[in-house]
Amino acid sequence: MAEVSHRFLTSNGIRMHCAEAGTGPLVLMCHGFPESWYSWRHQLGALADAGFHAVAPDMCGYGQTDRPAEVEAYDIFQLTGDLVGLVNALGGEPTVIVGHDWGAWIAQVAALFRPDLFRAVALLSVPFLPRQQISPSKWEQQQYPGKIFYQQIFRAPGSEKIFEADVRTTIINALYSASGEPPADQRWKFMIDPKDATSMAAPAAPKKPSFVTDADIDFFVGEFTRTGFAGGLNYYRNVDRNWALTPFLDGAKLRQPTLFIAGDRDGVLSFWGKQVEEMERNVPNLVRKAILPGVGHWTQQERPEEVNRLLLEFLRGLLK
Repeated sequence: MAEVSHRFLTSNGIRMHCAEAGTGPLVLMCHGFPESWYSWRHQLGALADAGFHAVAPDMCGYGQTDRPAEVEAYDIFQLTGDLVGLVNALGGEPTVIVGHDWGAWIAQVAALFRPDLFRAVALLSVPFLPRQQISPSKWEQQQYPGKIFYQQIFRAPGSEKIFEADVRTTIINALYSASGEPPADQRWKFMIDPKDATSMAAPAAPKKPSFVTDADIDFFVGEFTRTGFAGGLNYYRNVDRNWALTPFLDGAKLRQPTLFIAGDRDGVLSFWGKQVEEMERNVPNLVRKAILPGVGHWTQQERPEEVNRLLLEFLRGLLK
């Protein structure tokens, strides 16, 4: 397995930490919340061994990358600018961009903004999301009247204190409850009904899922103990701002060759299932849509061998 190395690069006015392996065509892998470059630990070596230059940064606000204090530093123009600057610092060649969770949404928008630079896209968990006619917060209110969508909690001022009260429990609960492993009553609740006591119940005692080791848990806990969660939560605090800033994306389709991978037990499919179903129409060059049985939200960590196989098939197909 190829060795993973680390370095820092300056991009869009911030210092970004990157893990990388291999040489060849560039593949940029963007993580989500609450994660880091380490979420791609199973992919870096596999892609490098197959002849690709695999790069996984700590996104802005995470890990060893800078964490600006201003909430506006995490809007979609800054986050995509970070990736453009990173690719340019790595040589500026046309790049395949891969994203999971928040990284998937940032990757697809980066591809819309700079199709010359991002030549193909792989989305994990989060499908292509065409711009809606109403803001995300209004959409939540329409979809779940009288209820609380999880992102509303994440956006609230000071919500990082909830996550930082016990970082180890936060990480283990997130990894387990949103994975494909727990029974239905212990799965992540993306919506809370204030009138339903069961939906507001505290999570059960943390249980480590089978796809991570104690060392993996220690790594994530160590990173978020040091950095806190404000950076990652600032992504959520910009969702309405991002919508307001991008009316020019109305009707935009993702036209690059695209791969989509998700688990059939991923809670994201519960509220963005329609967008998954409509990908063939909104992503004209959708190469494959793979829904993995028994897999939850942490796609590339829960089923690394299968994800690696799908990614490599996609990447090799681009070279033909």
